[in-house]
Amino acid sequence: MTTLQDTLPLITIAQKTRQAASKLAILDTEAKNQALEAIAQALELAKDEIIQANIADCQAATAAGIAKPLYKRLQLDEHKLRDAIAGVRDVAKLPDPVGTVQIHRELDTGLVLKRVTCPLGVLGIIFEARPEAAIQIVSLAIKSGNGVILKGGKEAIASCEAIVKAIKQGLSHTAVNSDAVQLLTTREETRELLNLDKYVDLIIPRGSNSFVQFVQNNTRIPVLGHADGICHLYIDKAADLSKAITVSVDAKIQYAAACNAIETLLIHQSVAGEFLPKIAADLAGAEVELRGDDRTLEIIPHIARAIATDWETEYSDLILAIKIVDSIEQAIAHINEYGSRHTEAIITEDPTAVETFFGLVNAAGVFHNCSTRFADGFRYGFGAEVGISTQQMPPRGPVGLEGLVTYKYQMTGNGHIVANYTGANAKPFTHKNLE
Repeated sequence: MTTLQDTLPLITIAQKTRQAASKLAILDTEAKNQALEAIAQALELAKDEIIQANIADCQAATAAGIAKPLYKRLQLDEHKLRDAIAGVRDVAKLPDPVGTVQIHRELDTGLVLKRVTCPLGVLGIIFEARPEAAIQIVSLAIKSGNGVILKGGKEAIASCEAIVKAIKQGLSHTAVNSDAVQLLTTREETRELLNLDKYVDLIIPRGSNSFVQFVQNNTRIPVLGHADGICHLYIDKAADLSKAITVSVDAKIQYAAACNAIETLLIHQSVAGEFLPKIAADLAGAEVELRGDDRTLEIIPHIARAIATDWETEYSDLILAIKIVDSIEQAIAHINEYGSRHTEAIITEDPTAVETFFGLVNAAGVFHNCSTRFADGFRYGFGAEVGISTQQMPPRGPVGLEGLVTYKYQMTGNGHIVANYTGANAKPFTHKNLE
């Protein structure tokens, strides 16, 4: 595939993206939804080409010695592609996030203020391995009226090229200019993209902790994203142990390479003697390598000893660290010390313990009696997600459409001037909220 950047400098590509985004920003909902349906149909037509491109990527990655967790993320089979296309259509069904009037207020007779949602502009998305992420990101960007410059990982180049080719073909028959979607393929372009603060409004990196930190340290563009996904599951003294086993297994093995899979299991000492042998047997059957602290080894001595770095490692693999704690407060202290503010869960039948956990754990997601694997934009009903944010400021957690818009204040008057509202005879404001 010959891409635009083969012939144009990146700054020109960015300018074209911004021009296309400015027109996309004012399209109505129907036009954007028609564009999304055109993308879905184009991806379905290109299904075989996309899957063959992914097979080539996987073969090249295997030859290069790709890590197992990264390989799982790279694979794009027919089922994953089908789900991604369904996600495009789900996004089309969602309410349009643009043009929502958040504030409608009369300041005085004939002087009216509105706060109205609007697109951010141009998004720069840098992601590793998962080619279907390109489909999710583009669908969210178009629905929210934003242009998008994608930079996929080198291991997924052929897959991303085939996907973006299909997307552009789909857009070519719609009101959305295909320049609103661009794909970069080289590492050098990543650095150059980070310098385009005049044309790019938000960078969303999806990758390793070191990569996200690199992005944050090398750009003036606002950055939204998460680094490590170090998630915990705490088994409380009031836990239903049958639930605890079911949820623990799912949260670790359902898709171990995901950032919302658990990496550490914390167990209250009063239930550890009964719970540990059972969960160890179930996890061993799933070929999970367990690493325990000293108290854990006293109960299940056949596993490896956990070391300090295990508490701060995102394995993204069938490896689980286990620690016994004396109280819920100790569990929360461990989570807040080593967690990545992604998703944390508690298994308990005690409402007070839930209230304490939800109130004191600092994370984008806090769950009760369910798997951390539910932390996902698609499962939340967002249609898809552009990424997960673990920052304190919003948007936080899985970022869907609402995280891709900002707002502007619109004021309409009739010759009103501030001088009339100051001084000894200042006119009062009415500040009346309108329908």
